[in-house]
Amino acid sequence: MPTRKTYGIIGLMSGTSGDGLDIAYCEFERNQGWNYRIAKAKTAIFPTDLGLKLSKSHLLGAEELRMLDVGFGKWMGEQVSIFCKAENIKPLAVASHGHTVFHRPDQGNTFQIGNGWSLQESCGLPVINDFRMRDVQLGGQGAPLVPIGDMLLFQEYDYCLNLGGIANISFETDGQRKAFDVSPFNLLLNHFSQKLGKPYDEGGQLAKKGNVDNPLLERLNNIPFYTSKNAKSLGREDIEEVFLPLLKAAGLAPKDTLATLNAHYVTQLAEAIPVKDQSRLLVTGGGAYNAYFIECLKEKLAPSIQVVVPDADVVEYKEALIFAFMGALHLRNEPNCLASVTGASRDNIGGVCYGRELLNDLP
Repeated sequence: MPTRKTYGIIGLMSGTSGDGLDIAYCEFERNQGWNYRIAKAKTAIFPTDLGLKLSKSHLLGAEELRMLDVGFGKWMGEQVSIFCKAENIKPLAVASHGHTVFHRPDQGNTFQIGNGWSLQESCGLPVINDFRMRDVQLGGQGAPLVPIGDMLLFQEYDYCLNLGGIANISFETDGQRKAFDVSPFNLLLNHFSQKLGKPYDEGGQLAKKGNVDNPLLERLNNIPFYTSKNAKSLGREDIEEVFLPLLKAAGLAPKDTLATLNAHYVTQLAEAIPVKDQSRLLVTGGGAYNAYFIECLKEKLAPSIQVVVPDADVVEYKEALIFAFMGALHLRNEPNCLASVTGASRDNIGGVCYGRELLNDLP
């Protein structure tokens, strides 16, 4: 049977920031290249109890973590069913990132919860998940994964920057896609905003009112992570073991910490980008709404690089879109994880499919 050219797939993204579950029904068409459309999308806010358990998941014992894995998968499946019924859609499959609990590629370990069988039985659709582990077993970082979508869906941009819990970037250089985590982002900004009674720094207004502490800024810029030229990624462990102790030891007021982090992020992004004139940088993720940060980044990169913040659907759901796309590539038996990005021994087809027997019309 010929490989199909159109795919309607739901992408699920539970980011490091822990805001909720992004659900995006995306349509892909394969002709000379790939075209996409985010047809329907929403964010399902975590129930308070579930959100708390997810935020503390790395501290749970084995049995508690396993129960959360199964329970979270079931909850995601229920949200998919509610979404499909409300929007009257019948997707081909669901592609789920899951919620990262551990990410230690140097130890051969990465673990995202949201059990595939539980999710599949709960929504009644084929499910592809566990996109990172195969790459890690091939010696890669298992991250970032989004660059395959940057390369095939967003070719009109020279650089693609995502500002979620962690900031990561991808771009073409010497005929290969390169990508890496640049620095923390909302994980730390939200942490210090919450000390001021705010869930996050809306528009960057708290940081804008703070003062940059140059000694702290220098210490942040000298963290060993930034000197590595190999494939690299950041996890919650790095935030808790490296960044937070340094920030707490400085003893600054939260607004000054936020201002210093803002300056630190701008510095690291500017150093990470191989500048070429008349180029365009696409910015997505929740951080794209941080007007103060975007203003500082534009000023730093001008006039060589134009910073572009796209429509809200792309800003908010690009990662869910790309996981849906990775699901399509998985079903086509085509690589969805790039060795040039992760440092793995080869490009690979990441993901495990649950309920494949439901895909009777696929080759």
